[in-house]
Amino acid sequence: MVLDIKPLKHKVSITLDIDIVNKVKELADDDDRSFSQYINLVLKDYIEEKNNNYEISNSTPNKNTKKD
Repeated sequence: MVLDIKPLKHKVSITLDIDIVNKVKELADDDDRSFSQYINLVLKDYIEEKNNNYEISNSTPNKNTKKD
């Protein structure tokens, strides 16, 4: 027996500028994704990039720190 387990999703409501909605719809269509799937993908990529930048900035030694 195969179980069809989907990732947990949570329905939200947001307000976006119409030009953003139109561009996201266009990009989603070009990528053969739904509007919702495309927004989810873009947000995941953005969060991953922010996390990577945060890790890099925190692992880089501070130039202003004095060494003993």
